Amino acid sequence: MDYIIIGNSAAAIGAVEAIRKNDKNNLIKIISEEEYMVYSRPLISYLLAEKVTTKRMYFREKDFYEKNKVIKLLGSRAIGINCDQRYVSLENKEMIKFDKLLISTGGKPIIPGIKGLKNERVFGFTTWSDVDKITRISKEVKEGVVIGGGMIGIKAAEALCEIGIKVTIVELADAVLSRALDKEASHIIQNRLKEAGVDVITGSEVSEVTVKDSKVVEGVILKDGRRIRCDFVVVAIGVLPNIDIVKGTNIKVKRGLVVDEHMETNVRGIYAAGDVAEGYDSITGEDRPIPIWPLAIRQGRVAGNNMSGLVTNYPGGFPMNAIEFSGMPTISIGITDPKEDGYEIIKKTDIKKGIHKKIIVKENRIVGAVFVGEIDRAGIITGLIKDKIDIRDFKKDLLYGDLGLISLPKGMRMERLESA
Repeated sequence: MDYIIIGNSAAAIGAVEAIRKNDKNNLIKIISEEEYMVYSRPLISYLLAEKVTTKRMYFREKDFYEKNKVIKLLGSRAIGINCDQRYVSLENKEMIKFDKLLISTGGKPIIPGIKGLKNERVFGFTTWSDVDKITRISKEVKEGVVIGGGMIGIKAAEALCEIGIKVTIVELADAVLSRALDKEASHIIQNRLKEAGVDVITGSEVSEVTVKDSKVVEGVILKDGRRIRCDFVVVAIGVLPNIDIVKGTNIKVKRGLVVDEHMETNVRGIYAAGDVAEGYDSITGEDRPIPIWPLAIRQGRVAGNNMSGLVTNYPGGFPMNAIEFSGMPTISIGITDPKEDGYEIIKKTDIKKGIHKKIIVKENRIVGAVFVGEIDRAGIITGLIKDKIDIRDFKKDLLYGDLGLISLPKGMRMERLESA
């Protein structure tokens, strides 16, 4: 039995650990285009800001591969899959046979069609390699433009500010973090960005990156004709499932790779997990990519169990994002800004103090929440969402009363006490 894993991040490691619990000896190979051993991608902004060392970046100990008898093919690019003859093609013409295959290729940056974007001083912000490139030029530059005001763009801007670079964010939507937060929360974060010295331009987009001497970036031009001076550009619009590897195969794809409750694709023995897969959203009931680290690990474990003979179902998950900018903690969970009827909104906001708490309820069950400034109740709210608890008897306590174990239904309260 040969297990092959394409990708070397959270889902891959979850799969390796699950496989090795069930199968101690059969071959596992990891193929990864990056040359780094597995590292924590959420920490790349802290690495750029010099808040963590390279040692802290690693997600597992250096002997992880050896302990788990993994053959690592790092710096190797997989370019195709032959589903019938069961092999993965590498860019160097090598063909790697498999019995069970996990596709955990994650997401790839969205690259807009902007004139001048192909330049050595235009960077992404999703990998350690991106941070290395920015670090190398950081002492030579003074001003940067970040295209995109989502999670990736905000963290990039924060890190650049920390190392003394003047930053301008250009965001197409009318507010930063518009996909993760509601308008009040976005407004608070935007104010904090400006207080930290970040220029924020919303409702606009970059139409061109300008260069001088055919090489050095000198600025960007916006669609309305405005010009912004900068020495480099970071493209942080977002990511899409990296499905390139399955092109030309009969593996089903929608937005990401379609999988069942075992994380198996429609092709027997081929699994997918992490940001590339369409996992089950336990709030909305739909299958869709939810690109967050904890779910990738969980999906990888489910895939690894099933690949190695232990039948396991993926219970689903839901979006949950946490970000802190300039001391302002923010958490968004599930549905944050519903547009349809049938939702009840419970909220408490003080824009001047930078505090915003909002809980979204449907049919007496919490389906989403936003916390900015004060996040003390986020943990218990997350548990109520996960367990689909009927909150009608203590709804008034969610934001305005004492919410604790005593507020919960007796059965749930006893369960929490016993588990503690």
